[in-house]
Amino acid sequence: MTTTATATGAAPGYRPERTLRLGVELRRQFKRRRTLGVFALMAALPLILIGALQLGGTEEAEENSRVNLVDVATASGLNLTLFVLFATTGFFLVVVFALFFGDTVASEASWGSLRYALATPVPRARLLRQKWLAALVLSVGAMVLLVGVALVAGGIAFGFGDLRTPVGIALAQGTGMVRLAGMVGYLVVHLLIVGSLAFWLSTVTDAPLAAVGGAVFTTIVFAVLEQVEQLGAVRDWFPTAHNYAWTDLLQTPVDSGDLFRGVVQGLAYSAVFTALAFRHFARKDVTS
Repeated sequence: MTTTATATGAAPGYRPERTLRLGVELRRQFKRRRTLGVFALMAALPLILIGALQLGGTEEAEENSRVNLVDVATASGLNLTLFVLFATTGFFLVVVFALFFGDTVASEASWGSLRYALATPVPRARLLRQKWLAALVLSVGAMVLLVGVALVAGGIAFGFGDLRTPVGIALAQGTGMVRLAGMVGYLVVHLLIVGSLAFWLSTVTDAPLAAVGGAVFTTIVFAVLEQVEQLGAVRDWFPTAHNYAWTDLLQTPVDSGDLFRGVVQGLAYSAVFTALAFRHFARKDVTS
């Protein structure tokens, strides 16, 4: 029996939108040891910090009349969660987003399996989109796991009380949960800068370490340059300029200026880097 091709040249029954479904890609990525290792570390980190706080100098902390971040961290589970976010924003979460986004394409290119995926055939744009979405889901999932474990473990260790700000103002637990959700949402948008940069580099190189390391190194360089006061207002355009703007949600009333600028900056940078990734991958030779 002969098979007739469609007008587009595709075999009958072939639907590009049904190739490489997101669930399939997520299962493939989740089974990898680096994914399981990151999720295990995200779950363990709050427990390690709780142990460190419990073993710390409690008497010395009580004698210190000035409110500091460590003192506030032991006020409640919500405060412990804020401390965990503050401790991981500058580097740890940057590495997590860079790893999930930067490893996804480059690793398959280095293994040689990328050409076979495209020969399935999966359209290039769809393959890249599914990998971007899978990286986003895993990155957000890792952050949610970190926050969830910190909330539960911190609540067990320090109580499920109200949120206490560094300046001594208490926020009701419901208000604190809403603001915590806003902080996580802001961090996801802002960390998309390093994630999309790593994703672009992942389409440029076949070495996963180069893509992940390049994105992390670039972020560190901008963070260092941000400390140079002679650069003036130029620093406001750096991708790291509003890394900690989410702490403005602790204020009453909330100062939304830096938060708004950080969200716009995050969306703009990530859109540019993602567009560059799609543009480069559309022209890339993956058959040789």
